[in-house]
Amino acid sequence: MSPRINTRLGLMMFLEFFIWGAWYVTVGNYMTEIGLTGVIYWAYTVSPIAAVVSPFFLGMVADRFFATEKVLALLHFLGGLAILAAPSSAHSAVFFILLLLLHVLFYMPTLGLANSLAFHHIEDQEKTFPRIRVFGTLGWIAANVLVSAILGADATPIPLYIAGAASILMAAYSLTLPHTPPPAAGARPTFRAIAGLDALSKLSSRPFHIFIWSSLLICIPLSAYYAYAPVYVSASGFESPAFQMSFGQMSEVLFMVAMPLFFSRLGVKWMLVTGMAAWVLRYFLFASAATGGNHALILLGILLHGICYDFFFVTGQVYVDKKSTDDIRGQAQGFLVLVTYGVGMLLGAQVSGWVFNALVADPNVLASWQRFWFLPGAFALGVMLFFAACFPREKSPIR
Repeated sequence: MSPRINTRLGLMMFLEFFIWGAWYVTVGNYMTEIGLTGVIYWAYTVSPIAAVVSPFFLGMVADRFFATEKVLALLHFLGGLAILAAPSSAHSAVFFILLLLLHVLFYMPTLGLANSLAFHHIEDQEKTFPRIRVFGTLGWIAANVLVSAILGADATPIPLYIAGAASILMAAYSLTLPHTPPPAAGARPTFRAIAGLDALSKLSSRPFHIFIWSSLLICIPLSAYYAYAPVYVSASGFESPAFQMSFGQMSEVLFMVAMPLFFSRLGVKWMLVTGMAAWVLRYFLFASAATGGNHALILLGILLHGICYDFFFVTGQVYVDKKSTDDIRGQAQGFLVLVTYGVGMLLGAQVSGWVFNALVADPNVLASWQRFWFLPGAFALGVMLFFAACFPREKSPIR
């Protein structure tokens, strides 16, 4: 495959994640500024809802009837219009959240579509795709740097406008991407296949069940980070909180490059355990820092994101891929997304919102954050110990 195609696909990934990164980290601080602190968790509930719906849209419509690049263009155009309209409805929590929901309902299917398009046009997926996908992380970092470090707009509607403009730009760019016919044209859709239930029945085993249940449960405390860490960072006195959060994605790039080395040393089980342990440590660092606003501990917790994300989510995707056969590989990955980004994060967003509203009356009172961060840390610790005790170590590490 020519370097030119790889560059075009890399730019696609850059724009894809620039859109999400532009608003996702800052929206909590914006909502705090306009008096919607009590419903921040709903802004982080809409994405899991969309993640649950997305596989059904992809399986029933996008994968069977329309060229991928055209579906990408339409969805990004409509999603861009929705998020551009959101600030005008900020006076109403209901309408604001509904417009965010509308945006992510259009946006979430594009994550799978972008991956599908990239895989269709590359030959050596294992070597080439990570090099293309890393541009998505760079896009997220660039968005955070722009809205936070350069514009200082964390608590303003500007990130939403930037996300909307980038989405419209992505819609136009999608029409220039290589033609990609629907991958499942002519196939008869079934609920079991789209929901991943066929894949689940074929993969059914005690280790796989332990992995799936652990993945779902660990995502419940994980949601607290995405929803409330930017608010906590801002309350702790950091300038440009979204820029500070982007150091987590920077570490993600470094650990992504180093993952093959860790795989050969640790194998799947201890990679997953290490990822879970990093989440536990992160929350306890945040809890320890809450008494005095210790910036070093908070920044260390942010920098753990590379281990938290890569060792857990990416390793989980590799585990599922290795256990799957060609006929169920797509279904199995879709089922994992449904369980983690969908059901797990949905439950987590609601639970973390209830805990936050019960324990943190005023976000600027740092001491009130200590118990808030301790609870997801303790829950994650319990899940980690369960997984470490029950999941068998593979006979030979994945290399």
